[in-house]
Amino acid sequence: MKTGLFTFFCFISTVCFSQETQWASKVLGFSSERTGISAGPEFRSAQILGKPAFINSNGEECQCAWSPASSDAPGDEWIKVGFANPMKINRIVIAENFNAGSIARVLVYDSADKETIAYNAQPSPNKDNGRLLNVVFNADFEVVAVKIIVLSGKVPGYNQIDAIGITTSKVEIAPKINLIKDLPKDIVRENLGSQINSELGELAPIVSADGRTLYFTRENSEQKNKKKHIIYQKIFVSNLLSDNNWTLSRNLGEAVNLNNYNSATSVSGDNKSLYVINVLNPDGTFSKGLSKSIKTGSNWNKPKEIKIQDYYNLDEFSEFSMSADEQTLILGVERKISFGKKDLYVSFKLADGTFSKPLNMGDKINTVKDEGMPFLAADNKTLYFTSYGLLGYGDGDIFISRRLDSTWTNWSEPENLGMPINSSKWDGYFSISAAGDYAYFSSSENSLVKEEIFRIKTPLSMRPNPVVIVSGTVVDGITKKPIAAEIIAETFNIKDGSNTKIVANYDPATGEYKLILPIKQLFQLSAKLSGFLAVSESIDLSKDTKYREIRKNLSLVPIQKGTNLTLNNLVFLQGESKILENSYPELYRLVSLLKEYPTIEILLEGHTDNQGDMLENIKLSQERVDNVSKFLFVAGIDKNRITTKAWGGSKPVANNMTDDTRKKNRRVEFTITKI
Repeated sequence: MKTGLFTFFCFISTVCFSQETQWASKVLGFSSERTGISAGPEFRSAQILGKPAFINSNGEECQCAWSPASSDAPGDEWIKVGFANPMKINRIVIAENFNAGSIARVLVYDSADKETIAYNAQPSPNKDNGRLLNVVFNADFEVVAVKIIVLSGKVPGYNQIDAIGITTSKVEIAPKINLIKDLPKDIVRENLGSQINSELGELAPIVSADGRTLYFTRENSEQKNKKKHIIYQKIFVSNLLSDNNWTLSRNLGEAVNLNNYNSATSVSGDNKSLYVINVLNPDGTFSKGLSKSIKTGSNWNKPKEIKIQDYYNLDEFSEFSMSADEQTLILGVERKISFGKKDLYVSFKLADGTFSKPLNMGDKINTVKDEGMPFLAADNKTLYFTSYGLLGYGDGDIFISRRLDSTWTNWSEPENLGMPINSSKWDGYFSISAAGDYAYFSSSENSLVKEEIFRIKTPLSMRPNPVVIVSGTVVDGITKKPIAAEIIAETFNIKDGSNTKIVANYDPATGEYKLILPIKQLFQLSAKLSGFLAVSESIDLSKDTKYREIRKNLSLVPIQKGTNLTLNNLVFLQGESKILENSYPELYRLVSLLKEYPTIEILLEGHTDNQGDMLENIKLSQERVDNVSKFLFVAGIDKNRITTKAWGGSKPVANNMTDDTRKKNRRVEFTITKI
């Protein structure tokens, strides 16, 4: 096999092949399989199914292949596989991924199990060690099964066969890295320089959703005596300057950087919660797991454990990625049900604040080798991770995959991010902002000493789905002073009547709130605090196609007699009184208020613009407030607590010169008449 650029590395799976190639779907029998390495599926017969996972050129074994029980057996070893769709073929493709050259015969079978010899050779070691053997065989019958016979004694060491395929292709099938589409040739890998990197080694960059804060882990050492150094890790932080450079990094502080290995793994969308590896026990010792530190003012609090149900890890190290909304956790751990070694799992936040039992994310993502260093983008759909079991350039490459449904186990075929992001050496810990303009990662390629942090300008095909960041403050509408409140962005599904809520908390001591919202939806943004009327505004992202930031400062009005509020998100078609479904969240908030304060009575007032007949407008505004009153009654509010008044177009709040200003005049208000 001509390896070209790849001579020095392992080739690992998701290989690109034509639609004409079909890979074995079932094992029909075998002479033996290698066991005793672990209780897992390494080297077992099932590893021969599906696409090639590993074509080796550097003399290392890979667990993702069938291997006979003995390394140098004197007799024959064999395995027979079947195909889901029998087909006439022009060649057979066999992935020999370690100690290639041991195949003596290849036999093919038709639907009557008639055997035909397709290949007969004298086994001998292959100079490339691993190869994709192409056996030309033009069959005038449909091939149902293939059997290969190997002579282990002819090629020293364990022989490994990774995949068997049949194809109608008349040209040689060769392995090809599944590169991400539309990859530019001019990507520049930029070392972040001495502001971030040092001679000590830097790892695991975590960029905040807004792209303005960078957390990372620095390896350090401390001389305990003249002969011994203690190696430990500390979390550092840097901020982005207006010239797109980073400030000199600084230690995040003693509360987070305890006397141990410290590493940041995720930051929340509002940049107020930092997730760190390891758990501080009450007795001062540490245990495996995940902890959360909350920012108060400019200081980080001591991390507290995040409890995960049935959490354990058979590997020494755990890796985590918390979603920006803090509801979903991706884990890189080795468990008894892993496909091989470390796999990626998903866990969900429960009502009691704990996280659910980890769920394996499936064989599209996970291989028999290690997968880890996950990063879930702000869209909650795009996953970046490092794999040692997918076809790449070196010792662990970075891949991208996108979630296809709500199960979290159905993912797109992982795509290699390509060079220069991936190299012949180790590359990992990919992190990208919500805007997707820059991405950060660690690598030992072209670093001055150990691992260092790099960034790239991210091509469009590598970016997560666009989102919008909404931020602002919340103030008392009377005093204008900041107040603590719950911020809710809500969208209503007209088809099934469900609604989705995205929640954030605003604390005046920590600054502004931040919400990350997906595009192509209409949201109602509201602030809620006991003793105040919940104020809401519409945020229409239905036509958005790219990232942007929106500033929304909210003002809450105290609940008291005479308080007046416009139902901003109450929607009618022009000239009609029927309440549209996307008005329901606004009305349900009013229902909640009236149920929370059962003595409150209100006056509903309807208004229109000045277009058309005045009397017709008064009639229309009366019909609208009557329909609102009916909605409240059906929801359980006593009719006697509601009075109505119709004004037509006699009380505008804006001029009626344009349609945009006329929209402001078409409204329903309520006033508290009794507490």
